[in-house]
Parts: sequence; C-alpha cells; structure tokens
Amino acid sequence: MSNAQVDRLKTLIPLLAGFALLLAGWFGFNAWAQWRDEARHSDVQAARDTVVQAAQSMLDGAQKRFASQLASPGVQDALKNGQFDRAAEQLTAGWKGASGGEVRPATLDGLYDTLGTPGNKGPGYGHVAALEAAVTAGKPIAWAMRDGANAFIALAAPVDAGKVPAVALVRLPMSALAEAVSNADIGEDSYLALRQGSANLAEKGDGNLSGSAEAMAEKISGSDLRVAAAVPDVAGGPLGLGSIGCAIVALVFVLLAVFVVMLPKLLARRATGAVVEHDESPTLADVTRPTEPLPVSAEKPEAVKQSLALDRGIFRAYDIRGVVGQSLDAGIAELIGQAIGTVMQEQGLRDIVVGRDGRLSGPAMAEGLITGLRRAGRNVLDIGVVPTPVTYFGAYHLRAGSCVSITGSHNPPDYNGFKIVVGGETLSGDAIMDLYARIADDRLHTAPTPGNLEAQDIGEDYVQRIAADIQIDRPLKVVVDAGNGAAGEIGPRVLEAIGAEVIPLHCEIDGTFPNHHPDPSEPHNLVDLIQMVERLDADLGIAFDGDGDRLGVITRDGQNIFPDRLLMMFAADVLERNPGAVILFDVKCTGRLPGHILRHGGSPLMWKTGHSLIKAKMRETDAELAGEMSGHFFFKERWYGFDDGIYSAARLLEILAAQSRTPTETLNALPNGVSTPEIKVDAPNGNPHAFVDRFREEAKFEGARLSTIDGLRVDYADGWGLVRASNTTPILVMRFDADSADALARIQNAFREQLLALQPDLVLPF
Repeated sequence: MSNAQVDRLKTLIPLLAGFALLLAGWFGFNAWAQWRDEARHSDVQAARDTVVQAAQSMLDGAQKRFASQLASPGVQDALKNGQFDRAAEQLTAGWKGASGGEVRPATLDGLYDTLGTPGNKGPGYGHVAALEAAVTAGKPIAWAMRDGANAFIALAAPVDAGKVPAVALVRLPMSALAEAVSNADIGEDSYLALRQGSANLAEKGDGNLSGSAEAMAEKISGSDLRVAAAVPDVAGGPLGLGSIGCAIVALVFVLLAVFVVMLPKLLARRATGAVVEHDESPTLADVTRPTEPLPVSAEKPEAVKQSLALDRGIFRAYDIRGVVGQSLDAGIAELIGQAIGTVMQEQGLRDIVVGRDGRLSGPAMAEGLITGLRRAGRNVLDIGVVPTPVTYFGAYHLRAGSCVSITGSHNPPDYNGFKIVVGGETLSGDAIMDLYARIADDRLHTAPTPGNLEAQDIGEDYVQRIAADIQIDRPLKVVVDAGNGAAGEIGPRVLEAIGAEVIPLHCEIDGTFPNHHPDPSEPHNLVDLIQMVERLDADLGIAFDGDGDRLGVITRDGQNIFPDRLLMMFAADVLERNPGAVILFDVKCTGRLPGHILRHGGSPLMWKTGHSLIKAKMRETDAELAGEMSGHFFFKERWYGFDDGIYSAARLLEILAAQSRTPTETLNALPNGVSTPEIKVDAPNGNPHAFVDRFREEAKFEGARLSTIDGLRVDYADGWGLVRASNTTPILVMRFDADSADALARIQNAFREQLLALQPDLVLPF
C-alpha cells in the first residue's frame, strides 16, 4: 500500500475506531447490567436460603421440644386417664413462649359447627386447619395461624390417648420467623416473603415484585410454609449473549479499535521496509491477566539444626507441648512441620496458616515449623504474633482450611507447643500420635520443590469481622488483663470496636510474663485485675490467658465468675434463638448447669475436658455452644465453633449491655452454690494418668453416681467431686461443688480418705 493510500485511510480512522468503541461500550454496559442482575439474584437467593435455614432450625427445635413435652410423664399420665384438659395444661408447662395448649378427640366433633358464625369465640379457621392437617397427615405438622391481631405457629400432632384417638396442639409466637425475614440482607429493589398458601406472613423489600416471587420460592420442610423471593426482570443481552459473552465481545471491539488506530502505522512501515522496534509497554492482555501474590520466599529452605532427640512425651492428648531446650527445639519443630505437611499432602491440601504467641522461643519454633512445612511442599501463610483464635480465624478467612498455632498456652515461659488444624479438623489423640509415628519411622514427604512463604496481617480483618456482628447497646467500662500474653494488643481493640471503654492492664506482649502468670483459672493471677476494677469503678474485669483462647471474668465487687456460670448465661442467650440446641460442657462444670440448660429449652451434654475433644464432639452432635471450666468457650452460633476468649468476651458484653441491671447484678444473679476453683496436685511419679486409672479401679464411694468419661466424677444429690489427669502438665486436677459448705466439706473428706488410702504421701490442699 502506497503512502497516499495510507493517508486516505487515516481519514477513516476516527470513524472506525469510534464505532468500534461505541459497540464496545454497548456490549460492556450490557455485560455490567447482566452481571449486576446475576449478583442481585445470587444475593437474594442466599438471603432466602438463610431465612429458610433459620426457620427450619427454629421449627426443628420446636418440634423436638413438642415431642419431648408430649412424652413427659405429666402429659402421658393425663392421656391414659382421658383427662384431656389436664394433658393440655401439662403440654406447655415449663415451655417458654408456648401457649394455647389443647388436646381434642381426633374426630374434632363440634369444631366445625361454629366456624364462620357471628360472634364465634371458639377456634378459627387456621386453628381448625392445623388440627385437621395433623389428623390427615398422621404426623406432627407446623401451621401458621392468627388469633385476632396476633400471629402464631401452631404445632399439632396425633397422640395416643388409649381407646380414643386424639390430636394435640400448642402455639408459638411468629416473631422469630418474622425477624428472620426482617433481618434478611437484601436490597430495596429485591423482595422476600414468608408465605403459607396465598397469605404473606412477613415480607421485606419491593412489594411490587410480590407477584413473581413464587418462581424463586423454597419450601420449609415439615410445614406448609415457604420463603418466596424475587428480583426485577432484566432483559437479555444483545444476540442472546450472557454477561461473560457480552464482556468478551466488548473486549474484542476494544482490541479492534486499538488495531484500527495502529493500522496506518503498520502499513506504512511495511510499505517502506522499516523494521518495527519491540514495544516494551504492556499489552492489554498483560494488564488484565490475573497475577498471584509474590511469595516472600520461594527458595529452598535450609534445614534447621536438630540437637535434641525426639521425645514421645511431648505428643499430648490434644496438642504438642514441651520445654524448650529439653524436649523441644527448632529441629524438632521442623520435623513436626514436615509431618503435618505429609498429612496435608495425603489429603490434597496445599495452604496452611501459621501464627505464634509472644514467647521468646516463638521465632525459632516458627522458623523450624515453617521450614518443615515448606519442605513437604506446603504453602505457608505466616500471620506473625497473634492469639491462637486469630490463627484459627485465619484458616477460615484466608481459605486455607489448615493452621498451626505455636503456643505454650498458659504454661510457664520455657514451654512452647503446637495446636494443629488440618482440613478443618483439630488434631487430637491418635492423630497427634500419628505425627510422632511418622517422624519416628521416617515416613515424611519431601516435595521436589519447596512450598511458598507469604506474610499476611489479618488483625484488622478479625477485629472488623467481630465488630460487624456485635455492637453493644450501651457503653461499658472494662479493664482487660492479658497477662502480657498474645491477646494484649488485639483483645482491647476488639472490645473497643464493639463499643466498650477499655482500660488495658498488662497488655504489653512479653514472653517472660513479668507481672503474673497468664492463667485466669488460678485466682491469685486475678488479684491485679480485681484491684484495678475496684480502683477505677469499672463495670467489669476481663482476663485472657497466654494465647487468648480462654476467658476469665471479675465483677465490680471482686467476685470471680467461674466459667461454668458464664456458660449458663451464654447458653440461655443462644437457646433463645436455637430452642432445643445441644449445649456441651466438660466434666469439671457445676452440677447446676444441666438443669439451667434444660429450663431454657436446651439439651445438656457432659463430655471430656480438652479443646480438640470438645470441638470433635461439637461436630458429632451439631452443638451450637460448648464450654469448659478452664475458660474455653466454643460458639458455633454466629461464629466458627473454635475456642476464642476474645470473641467470648465480646458476646458477654453484648448480653450484659442489653440488661437493665448492672453487669455485677446480672452476673451475681446466676445460679450458684459453694465450689472450689481447679485444684492442681502434683501427680505421683509424674504420671497422672496411671494414678487416675488406679483411683477409678480402687476407690469406693457409697450412695453416689460415678462417671468415668474423663477421670472419676462422683455425683451426690447435694454436690460432686472430680479427679482427672491433666493432659498438658504432670498434675492431678480436682474440683468440688456442692449446695452448702457442709456438703462440700463432706465430699472433700470422702475424696481425701480414698486418695490417701491409695497414696498416703499425696499432698492435698484441702
């Protein structure tokens, strides 16, 4: 092509390029509009599913409670004697929120006669429909109904009343289901409704979309209820293309416009034989190509020198823990890291989060662990010095699914250890011992290329995640004592972010723990906190342990609120939204706790002590909440189910701030008796498990109920005592709890006699 022809072509360039860009803009706008519609559709669908799940959970819990009430001795006795009125009274006894209990013959004689008549004060259509539906279906049903201006969920079920078939019914407030709809996260241009038949029981959003909502309706199992949803209709893209297709076409037209602009220059150079120089500027493809974040280091890690022999004793029931320089060093940490990486490799897992507490040995332990993990080909996300629950949070937030917290928890400064999660499962028991066996047998995976190492800071993400869920109703003045542990920096930040006034005490992270040992289960470690709360006239004192996964609480009047009493408050709160939920607690908790849980509509379950053992049992039982006497609390409701002292403190402040009474009055009103804190006694020969096994076999306690879930717990009508083996240190752990001081002394004396009969030189502090 001649230069003259190139010049003539240049006159058309603006028109051709402009037309191409116009088409690119049109297709781009349609891509954006359809993407927005797809996102809106996805959001409202997710909100609908959340409401369905919330409603399903509420109905399932209510049906379980209904079945339990029907099976109660009071109801069954009345039914067998044909006393339907008494059975109806017993049906709602002790059931908070339940009303209108009734039992009628299944024939429903007389109910139809008054329906629709003027001045009818008997059951309405919805009431009768619920009874009739249960009789027809032959199984329990849930039915929405109205009584005047009030809306209810009616639960009805056929019952066996001897020779006369009968049907029972109770009413529950509709408010919980209506709140689930009103709290749904949808935009003003979307629509959500709870429906039964053609009736809207609750709705949110743009009511003009009501007519098309059935297209996205989802049924709530076990009822005729459903959740309907709708978004505005958006026309399809040009040529029937979807959002991706329109985006691709828009990109093609952009490239075409660039090509048209460059065409005269290319043709001119070709015509003159000019050499086109290499253009160093990035192409559009380069700019839009997604890139992976560069790792801090992808070089092959150097092996860490190992100077200690592998000690089987550091592999405990629910974590790995030892004394640095005696049974643990960086070389052992490297082997542990490679063993963990080997397990991950077998499960097809690539990424793992590593965090550490503030102990002086932390950097060396982290270096060794990370070296081993990378040698096994795992990609490590190092989040630095953080509390253990932030490391757990990182496994979720960074979508790794696996993590290791390097921590000695509440042990002395010369201890350190590893709490391990692989693929969402906290390792314990046999899984911990499997790591030892892999190292001892040299069954460790070495990858052909090492994994990457990347530094991350997720502290603010953790703070904002909690603050987005919890904001307290009124400001509370709180003193926070972190014992110079890892929670000292982020713990106060979280509580300030939810609206509390925080006074930090011993919150400088210092691995020597210069002020006191970071263990809130020991009363003498709370002396400074008690004094500071009194001096500053604070509402509350909060204490964290060394790695922030345990919580201690002090009232304004200096009372130490033991964790089993805090669990009562947490359980009552959780059960308001999750009736019938399983609440787990360990063998060291008060005997008043199960009754408290039952009175609030929950299902209490006692289990072994140990954070990993509790978490495994929570998954097995689908429990909403768990707690240990040591101060570990595990919230599944609104959180992730791991033990988190900082999040638990935030939930506690949320509950206390919503009460009309002061925090001290609220906490002191919790059921209480006479109890001891955890009593720790050095185990004979340094072997607590062997001693407890002997004690279980040889001790005799007349007139008591014995439990061997974890150690030996002996329950009397007026109290109980416990001896168990610690899984973290070579000690016996004891606790006693009773209705009175006399009963407590009697139980302690019984244990003293049995313990000294087995080991006369045992030093007992009671």
